[in-house]
This record gives sequence, structure tokens and C-alpha cells, in this order.
Amino acid sequence: MQFKYPELLWALFLLLIPIFIHLFQLRRFKKTPFTNVKLLQRVVAKSRKSKTLKKWLLLLTRLFLFAALILAFAQPFFAEKTAFLKKEIVIYLDDSFSMQAKKDGNSLLNNAVQELIKSIPESHNFTLFTNEKIFEDASMSAIQNDLLTLPYSAKQLQLDEIFLKAGTFFNTDGETIQNLILISDFQQRIALPDQDSLNNARTYWVQMSPDNLKNVSLDSVYLVNQGSENMELAATLTADRETTDIPVSFTNGEDLVAKTAAIFDDNGQATVNFTLGKDEIIQGRLEIMDSGLVYDNQLFFNIDEKEKIKVLAIGPEDGQYLGRIYTEDEFLFTSATLRTLDYGILENQNLIVLNEIKEIPSTLSTSLHSFTDNGGWLTVIPAIDMDVASYNVLSSRYFSSNYGQKINSVRNITTISFSHPLYRNVFEKDATNFQYPQVSSFYKMNTFAPNILGFEDNTTFLLGSNGTFFFTASISSENSNFKNSPLIVPTFYNMGSNSLKLPELYMRMDGQIQVDVPTALQKDEILKVAKNDYEFIPLQRSSANKVSLTFQENPKTDGIYRIHKNGETIKNISFNYSRVESELNYLDLNTLSDSSNTSSISSFFDAMEKDNSVTELWKWFVILALLFLLVEILIQKYFP
Repeated sequence: MQFKYPELLWALFLLLIPIFIHLFQLRRFKKTPFTNVKLLQRVVAKSRKSKTLKKWLLLLTRLFLFAALILAFAQPFFAEKTAFLKKEIVIYLDDSFSMQAKKDGNSLLNNAVQELIKSIPESHNFTLFTNEKIFEDASMSAIQNDLLTLPYSAKQLQLDEIFLKAGTFFNTDGETIQNLILISDFQQRIALPDQDSLNNARTYWVQMSPDNLKNVSLDSVYLVNQGSENMELAATLTADRETTDIPVSFTNGEDLVAKTAAIFDDNGQATVNFTLGKDEIIQGRLEIMDSGLVYDNQLFFNIDEKEKIKVLAIGPEDGQYLGRIYTEDEFLFTSATLRTLDYGILENQNLIVLNEIKEIPSTLSTSLHSFTDNGGWLTVIPAIDMDVASYNVLSSRYFSSNYGQKINSVRNITTISFSHPLYRNVFEKDATNFQYPQVSSFYKMNTFAPNILGFEDNTTFLLGSNGTFFFTASISSENSNFKNSPLIVPTFYNMGSNSLKLPELYMRMDGQIQVDVPTALQKDEILKVAKNDYEFIPLQRSSANKVSLTFQENPKTDGIYRIHKNGETIKNISFNYSRVESELNYLDLNTLSDSSNTSSISSFFDAMEKDNSVTELWKWFVILALLFLLVEILIQKYFP
């Protein structure tokens, strides 16, 4: 038992005063003669004993009465040890797309919000954060409307990120009880941390579980065949193994173009195909209807008039192999010798290939430096007997690269940097048993550039990155059989295709995205991106013949956006959410450590209210004092 005013208990010592008076009071009895004393002797003895007992009863009753009053004024109570400690509550509410799953007809997110509103007392302040929003030191009445209209987020924090973020909201004085409530469905892709970074916080795991674990997802769309008149579009879908078929509708703009059924195999995979016109402009949307998640039921894509990438080869007349790689359906390929070169067209190119010219004029080196500074891509192939000094005037600007001594020795090209962006997604696996191309002579090179292709002795054959590449050997038929190698096509094709990063059918909103728009901007002009009434300005870098756009924070929603300059649409671009949350597999919270608690939202706040509850006893002591007062009155009235 504890007291609100324990200092009043000193008043209990005042109870000694009536005790002392009772014990030490001196009474002098006066003798009075009385007849027949012998007859009354027994009555007098009994009267004295009765009066003595009455005095003791009155003394005890009054002592208890005053003691009860003193204790009542001291206000005694019962409470837990933690009842008067400051408590902090931080709540993580998962608002990712996986919380769209249904439970009792409502989404998991809506159920979680409703339970929070019902469970959190109005007097409690707390901090609540989602994957993107923060409500710090708020009351439920202040943020209730925000929670009820909370949109779903394409972002989902990992547990390490949640703990790190929650730690920034807790007080660090060590005198508060820290409570962290995690409310989520805890998808399998959320990795459990190796060690809880909030050692001082009590962690409560509240898992929201859906009724139905079935979900159908529109995963991807791509072109499979392009004929002279038609092209074929394929879309892949994923579902659980019990799904048999589901209708898929294809809309171009506002017009329904086709509708077909996706038939799933035993692994829950399905592919549907649509036939389109060869040069047809498409603003497409594929859509399905299922009872699982909503966000992956549609997929946007667009097919615009394809921009051709401009490639210029400068060199001798035997460079026709490049023309067979840079075909006219994707590239605008031109070639020129030094004698016929028009310097005015350099800045309009996307990729320039210096194809084995013996000497690089200084004016050409200066023009190429300006070209690459403006975002152009450059590939340098040396001649068999080149002028090293003129080549180094050009190469020294890039990675401090310098050609050195010529080595007349046959070398096999055996090393491939599979992780280099130039060969990304080219090989299904690391190749080790292909026929190695070789060279008869090459130049040593000092450089800081990363190696792309190398010889068997770890010397470099092809190096470079970020749009600038250098060969160390001639690839002419006199010096090498590299033209006959399977490597030549992906090497030069990717140099060309990456020199202008045209939008694909659609972009995944799961990281930084870069797109090149082939247009020139005047001073103070910018490109804007818009969908309906939503418009934003992405990061952009302008060069002579293109503008590089970088998307990171925007857009927030999926759909087909238009890129426009001064109100005129230049190109369309499609964005879709990542499908990483489509698989409904969840963590088993029984694997958590003993220091964590699995609970519901309401049970946590019920337990917290119980911990904070105080049972006041002063009323009972007042009642007890009144009872003793009543006992005294009864003693005075009825006790002889």
C-alpha cells in the first residue's frame, strides 16, 4: 500500500496523547459512609469493572477512529510499480500494398486502423509512423481522419529500418518505459533482424492475417514477335496452384481492344498473347479481376513511334560489319572517312565509333571531347599501326588512359566481366567453354577504367564505362578474328542501344530510373511529366541532342504519363508498381525471441490501462472512521 501524502502519517504519533491521559490520569476517591455496605459490596465491585471495560473500549474506538481519519487524509492506494513511470508508445503501421488483402470483408489496413481508433484512449499521446508518413506526439482525435484516409504505399520498410526509425522517436534519458507496436501482415520477404536494435523497448508484434491467401498478379508484358505487318504482345500472370483460368482485358486508351482467358498451369503460371499492328501507337492497359490484392490487377504499357539511335562510324571503308549490327529498324547508321567527315553532324549523334584510323587529328579530338561532355558515347578502335601520340591526346581525358608499347604476340580473349553494364542480361550464366577470339598484336594501356574483356594474361582488350570505351587492339581481319566471335554483336549493340536510353514498354517503380528523351532544349526550357492533373518536374540533364531524365521520388502512382515541353507532348512513358508484394507468404512469429510479445492491439492497451490503474482506499478509511464513530455512540448509549 502506498500513500499520496505520506507526510501526514506523522500525525499517528498524536494518538499517544489520549493513551497517556488514560494511563496516567490520577483520580482521588472520597469515602462516603453508607449503610448496609455489606449488602451493596458485590454491586459496587461489579460497577467498577464495568466502567473500566467501557473506558478501554471507548479509548480503542477513538484511537481507531482518529487513525482511520489520518490514514484517509494521507490517501492510501494500491498500484503497480510502473504505474507512475512515464510511458512512450511508438506504433509502426504497415500501409504497403500487401495490406490490401481482405479480412471479414475489409482490408487488413482498414481493420488495423479501426482497431487503433477503438483501443487507444483519448488521453494517450503516441507516435505513429507508416512506410512514408509520420504522426509524432499525436492523439487519436487529432489524426483519426488522416488514418481513415491513409493511402496504400508502394514502399515497405524492412524490420531493421523500422527499428532504426522507431529509435529516433524514443526518449534517451533511460527513465521511461518504451513500447513499440508493430502492426503488419509480416510478409515473408520482410527479413527478421539478427538482433533487436531497441534493447530497452518492449516490442509487441501484431500480425494481421487475411481470410484468403489466393492472389492473381499481372507480372509483366513484352514483345515476342515483330513481323513485317504485325507484332505480338505477351503478358505473364502468376497465381496460386488452385487457380484455373481468369479473364484478361486489353484496353488501348479508352477502347477495349481484346479480351481473353489466362489458363494457368500446375505451377500457377499463365501467358496470354495479343496481336497488334506493326506501326500502331498503343497506350495500353491490361486488367484482371480477382479477390486478392488490388494493386497488381492492372499493368500499363505504351508503344510510341520508335526513335532511331544515331550511330556514326569514322574510319576506313571496311567498316560495313557495323552496318550489319546497327540495323535500320532501330538505328540510323552512317559512316564517313576522315576526308568526307562533316564535323557539323557530330553533336547530333548518340554514338561515335572511331574505327581504326591511323591518326586522330587534333580538331577531331577537340570535337570528340566536346561531344562526350554533352552526353555522347564514344568507342575507340585503334588501327594496327596507329599514331600513339595522337590517340593519347584523345584518351588521356578519360580515366587517365594512355596507349603504350605495341606487343606483337598472339593472345586469346578469355576474360569477360559479366557484371559490367555492357553485358548485363546478355548471358544466362557465366560462360566458360566458348571459342575464344584472338588477336595477333595489341597495345599496352595504362588506365583507371574498369576492364570489360581481357586476355589470358589479365591484360586488357576492351575497357571503359559511362559511355566511353577503348579497344587495345585492331579488330580488322588482318589482326583478329573478333568479328567472327559471338561477342561482337552484344558488345557493339549494347554500346549503341545504351547510348540513348529510350523508355521500354514500361518502367518498374522500384528504384532510380533514367530515360533519355531525344530533344534539344533552349535556355530556361524544361521537360515536365504529367498524368491528368498530376504534374511534376523530374531531375534532368540537357545535352546537345537529348535530355536525360531521372525518376526517383516521383511518380507516386502507376499509369501512363506524358513527357511534354511547352505543353507539347514529346513522348509517353508508363510506370508500374513492383510486384514483390504479390506473393501472400507470411512470417511465422513463433520464431521470435522470448523478449518479444505477440499480442492484439486492444489487449496491449488493456494491459497498459491495468498497469496504469490506481486503486484509491481513502473512501474506505472514511467509512471505517464513521463505523468507529457509530460504535462509540452505541457504547456510550447502551454500555452500562
